Amino acid sequence: MTNSKIRNFYIVLLVLYLGVVAWLCFGTFDNAPSIQESFLGIPTDKLVHFSMFLPFPIIARGLFIGITKKPIHSLLLILGLFLVGCVIAGGTELGQGLTDYRSADPKDFLADGIGLAVGAIVALILDLRAAFRKVKQTN
Repeated sequence: MTNSKIRNFYIVLLVLYLGVVAWLCFGTFDNAPSIQESFLGIPTDKLVHFSMFLPFPIIARGLFIGITKKPIHSLLLILGLFLVGCVIAGGTELGQGLTDYRSADPKDFLADGIGLAVGAIVALILDLRAAFRKVKQTN
């Protein structure tokens, strides 16, 4: 697969992902079946927020495959993606606060941020691995 085909795939995947996140954050789920309130002592709502934002840095990294050449570039890229994810997470929380059927919860934002951080670590490992593989091939 060429880099442009890979990027196009990740663009489509990112748009779909953001659409699902928007639907989960702003949809109404009055008729949804009830679920247990916690899992291993962690509120289910926070686990959903963590899970929603964990993939963002990994998917967004796909848009930049092949761009990073040095470890510092990987670190800066992933840090930037983490910060963009935080802006999106904060925006969804603020947006939920403007609705009459949702609320803005700082603990939701914290769960979003933890998911983003874990996703950023995974994305950084993937990007560093690819960068080191390139260096090895050129030597």
